[in-house]
Amino acid sequence: MSYPFPLLDGRCRLSPLSRRLDDGAFSASVSIRRGQGSASTDRVVRLAPRFDSEGDALAYALQQATTWITDALRQPSAVAL
Repeated sequence: MSYPFPLLDGRCRLSPLSRRLDDGAFSASVSIRRGQGSASTDRVVRLAPRFDSEGDALAYALQQATTWITDALRQPSAVAL
């Protein structure tokens, strides 16, 4: 499942995602998209922790994405969006 809508930070579109695992726990991932049309890039990051609820997985994915983007904007040469 994904958030009901992608969140925009001004330069990137963030789409937190979750998936139910075979044992009933949830995994988290996030899509970070930048650009438009053929000039767009989409990076999907799978996150390691497992969660008891879908909401916790989505919240963690969103928090990780916003932290990653904030760090990248502070040091643009260190992390490429």
